[in-house]
Amino acid sequence: MTGSFTSGSEAETRELAARLAASLEPGAVLLLSGDLGAGKTAFVRGLAKGMGIDPDAVTSPTFTLVHEYRGGRLPLIHVDLYRLEVADLDDIGLDEALAGEGVVAVEWPERLARPVPGALEIRIQDRGANSRSIALALIPSDSSAIPS
Repeated sequence: MTGSFTSGSEAETRELAARLAASLEPGAVLLLSGDLGAGKTAFVRGLAKGMGIDPDAVTSPTFTLVHEYRGGRLPLIHVDLYRLEVADLDDIGLDEALAGEGVVAVEWPERLARPVPGALEIRIQDRGANSRSIALALIPSDSSAIPS
């Protein structure tokens, strides 16, 4: 699923993510960009719901960096790089997760030291009055640009 969408509520953001989750395969990487409060964690809650994981269990992993949720059709690995200046996937153990059997959702991917070719980039922008624009685009597999 790629394209641009508009959400008028957190529930709509979660529903869009739940629909996306149905098409995700093991090893999928999602890079969620947006300002604080834009709805990145709400989007991950929707992914969880769409994967059969309790969305209420999903919290922002800001202080622990990584949360892993199991119990659905695939494990969901939720990463928040907000507190890091630059992160290398090797340093925080994400290379194993990326190659694993789950879906990896990374908040603040602009802090990654290197690109994630083949990832799905999700940009969420607050438009005010509970409205969000959400753009989904694939990063080319041969990409050498760092996500921004």
